[in-house]
Amino acid sequence: MLAKITRRKLLRLSAGTLLTLGLWPGRLRAGDSKGASDFTFFAVNDLHFCEEECGPWFENVVAAMKASAPEAEFCLLCGDIADDGKATQHVGIRETFEKLDIPLYAAIGNHDYTTETDRRSYEQTFKDQINYIVEHGGWQLIGIDTTEGDAWLDTKISSETMAWLDESLPRLDRRKPTIVFTHFPLGADVQMRPLNADDVLARFFEFNLGAIFCGHFHGYTERRLGDALITTDRCCARVRANHDGSKEKGWFVCRATASGQVTREFIEFKESV
Repeated sequence: MLAKITRRKLLRLSAGTLLTLGLWPGRLRAGDSKGASDFTFFAVNDLHFCEEECGPWFENVVAAMKASAPEAEFCLLCGDIADDGKATQHVGIRETFEKLDIPLYAAIGNHDYTTETDRRSYEQTFKDQINYIVEHGGWQLIGIDTTEGDAWLDTKISSETMAWLDESLPRLDRRKPTIVFTHFPLGADVQMRPLNADDVLARFFEFNLGAIFCGHFHGYTERRLGDALITTDRCCARVRANHDGSKEKGWFVCRATASGQVTREFIEFKESV
């Protein structure tokens, strides 16, 4: 179907329309990417570290994660790392997840603020991880701040994030396979999606997107972009439930291939009785 639509017509379509049609122009670049490698990684969202009792629970989570994919090369933490933005909560997650012995790449969530505007604890604990880019195995990993302070519904992604995207994305190689990770859902029609989510997606119009990982909505959703997926996942929290009524808590074990594909396998955390 994509072959029948001219570039000019594609440029006139909104990101939401392209998602609905299962189209994404940047995926045409997938065959041009060179130097990308295969690797495994974790993606987990909505941890909500709350109180002292969460410490041992997450120790067990990390041990189970490590056992589920000992070859994993990094871990994406897709927001709501803390439950109410306290330093003890952020440090509790960082110190526990550091036991994976791999890099941690975090995205800020609305629960990572202590007040409407105060996110100092997150910034001090996860330094330089607001809007940023990491290179790994010939891939581009792009972490985006989609929060509007501590608001959780009917939000708008900030002008600061939009300006950062406009400044940073033109410097990147659009042919390289790319992973985007953030907190608020970017997939069309997902609950609690920011009102201007399409404005973010439009900026990746010609990028070779392999996957977008999101959180905030505690439940599995997927929206297809050709061969790529935008997903949310069930939460991995001791003190919070899933919004979709599911009972499982866990994480994704993800596998990226040199061809620009990303697969996900949900791993349920089963507490010992």
